[in-house]
Amino acid sequence: MTSQTTSPAANVELVRAGFEAFNAGDVDECLARMTPDFIINLAELPEPQHGREVWRHGFEMMKRAFPDLEAHIEDIFAAQDKVAVRLRFRGTHSSEFLGIGSTGRTIEYVSHEFYRITDGLIAEEWICSDMATLLGQLS
Repeated sequence: MTSQTTSPAANVELVRAGFEAFNAGDVDECLARMTPDFIINLAELPEPQHGREVWRHGFEMMKRAFPDLEAHIEDIFAAQDKVAVRLRFRGTHSSEFLGIGSTGRTIEYVSHEFYRITDGLIAEEWICSDMATLLGQLS
């Protein structure tokens, strides 16, 4: 089901603004760009997760472990109701992450992400982050 009420260019700007809010640590601004029934597809999980509160939990976990974590957009483009993004995340491991205590190390990894836009809000995301590289930098 495709609902296209905004242009691909507007969709790119929506996602770009979401990453600006992410980098600023503004979870409420991020959530304001999502539909209430937001769907999260993570490559490492067999089933989608649902809801803005689930997304908030993941955001808070990452920002707790890597308080200075920032997403740098390397490529972004859109077609119809989808936006594709290639990102490079950078941050400092300052607190526990997935059972690994703080190392103080700088981490850097890439993520390939797709977003589906409905009525000017982000309705669904597909995230394929290079977790092997991230975890390797912490071990």
